[in-house]
Amino acid sequence: MGRPPSRRGRPPQMSPAERGALILDAAEQVLLDGGLHALTMEGVAQAAGMSKRTLYCHFSGRDALMSALVTRLREAVIKPLNAEQIALPLERRLHLLLDPQAENQARATALEILRAVVAEAPQHPDLARRFLQDGPRAVRGLIHQELDRGVARGEIALRDTGTAADLLHAMALPCPLEAFLNPGEGQSDAATRSAHVNRAIAVFLHGARLL
Repeated sequence: MGRPPSRRGRPPQMSPAERGALILDAAEQVLLDGGLHALTMEGVAQAAGMSKRTLYCHFSGRDALMSALVTRLREAVIKPLNAEQIALPLERRLHLLLDPQAENQARATALEILRAVVAEAPQHPDLARRFLQDGPRAVRGLIHQELDRGVARGEIALRDTGTAADLLHAMALPCPLEAFLNPGEGQSDAATRSAHVNRAIAVFLHGARLL
């Protein structure tokens, strides 16, 4: 039996989504290995095994690349609700939004990148602001959106949903400072984190009824 005929022509090309994911993987590794100062378009292109021209076809510059990276890391921990989930009652929506079911690797990577951003914020204030905007502030924006939806549906009575979103964010999601200063003690398992979120939402909703 002879050998099968060899396939001719160009090798299969990656889709734009696949290439974008490859670039973000490379950017994440560059940032973890060398810090913010190493996160250059040239460095990321080299790590991804592609030309700078190809990289610029996907991201207009370093800020856009960092923004996409932070958004991906945030969504690995907290994902926006889909159309089916939005139809659920408010308490269930908040559970789905805030219950941190991300894998430990995603959480560890996000923490290390946050550590790098905090350490180098004085030298890179633009990227630090972008991290803040696309990270914690975006999470509060998702909470704010659900509270606005809850008010519109008559599920909850709140006069200031923005302040309420800030409060629930602080209650449900712990500040990373403890993990920075004492990494071993700052980690908790998924069940413990989930129980904390559940209690925070219950206390928040009970307090909202008293307003």
